[in-house]
Formats: sequence, structure tokens, C-alpha cells
Amino acid sequence: MPLQVLGITLSMIGFAGTIIICALPMWKVTAFIGTNIVVAQVFWEGLWMTCVYERTGQMQCKLYDALLDLDPSLQAARGLIVTTMALECLAFLIFLVGADCTNCLSNPRAKARIVVVSGITFMLSGLTAVVPVSWTADSIIRDFHNPIVHEALKREMGAALYVGWVTAGFLFVGGAVLCTSCPPERHNYSPRYTLSKTDTHSGYAIKNYV
Repeated sequence: MPLQVLGITLSMIGFAGTIIICALPMWKVTAFIGTNIVVAQVFWEGLWMTCVYERTGQMQCKLYDALLDLDPSLQAARGLIVTTMALECLAFLIFLVGADCTNCLSNPRAKARIVVVSGITFMLSGLTAVVPVSWTADSIIRDFHNPIVHEALKREMGAALYVGWVTAGFLFVGGAVLCTSCPPERHNYSPRYTLSKTDTHSGYAIKNYV
């Protein structure tokens, strides 16, 4: 029970982090380099919208106009993050079936196996979460060091990417902890009869009597 509570707690923290990186429009932020050091506006780019933050404190956000006009990498990141949340919901439902605190099943071995399946699903969701985050970070770094890309178009890694890496770590660790809920081993006891001293003496006495 304590390991299951720890594992599901870490996994749920990862689930909350996935929601944050999905909604947070800070995957890419304006890079302050060269002639772009002093600017009046800061651009934030996320999965669903782009925001402009002004030095006066005002911020305006706008959803992307058309899905087909988006960069293919952004479309893939969207799909993977949505897949991550779907896997996390599925893993949580599987966990509820096999958790020790529920009465959905009575067989302890079956419940332990279901919890292990839940842990594997959480670890798989961690993989689908870390792929788009690392992919986006790699593209940002390559564009940043590309001399062909104009300085005004270069971006830096936003806070959502760092939250995404931490989120993937929570999902991996939480799933691994749940996978330690191994089924209890079966003990096969073979009845053995051992003659005691009283039985030996009794047998000897009966033999002499006969």
C-alpha cells in the first residue's frame, strides 16, 4: 500500500505537469541577442496560442488561425501531448481497478498485475511527454546557432520545456514505483510426517506386544 500511494502520487504530479505544459504558452520565448537586446515586446509561443507581452505590463494572446498552416513539428507536439494525457487517464483508471484500497477484484495476484500494467502505462506516457519537449528544444537550439536565421526570429527555451522534463521524470519514477508491486509468491507446502520419539517408542512397544 505505501508504495502504491507513493507511485500514484508521483504520477498524478506528472499528470498535473502535463496539463500545465499543454496550456502554458511558453514553449518558445524571444531571444535577447544582438540588436534585439532592448525590445518593447516579448513574444511567447505555445502549442495552442501565441502571446505578446509588453513592457507596460499588458499581454495579448491569440489562438493559431488554421491548423494546416502550423509547422509540422508543432502539430506533432500537439498530438503527442494529447496522447500523453489520454495515456495518463487510462493508467489512472487501470490503477483504480487493481489498487489495494479498492474492492474491484478479490484476487491479490490479479490486482498486483493490474497495478504493474498501470505503472507501465504511466512510464509510456512519460516517454510521449519527453519526446515533443526534447524535439522542440533541439529545434530551438539549432535555429539559435544557425547564422541564416535572423536575430529577430531566434527563440529561447521557455519555462514550459523545463516543466515538461520534470513532468516526464515524475511519470517515469511514479510508473517505476508502481511496477514494484509484484504479485505475492505462492507457497506450496507439502505435508511431511516426521516420527517423533513417542511415536517411535509406541511403535516399538506395539511390535513387541504383537
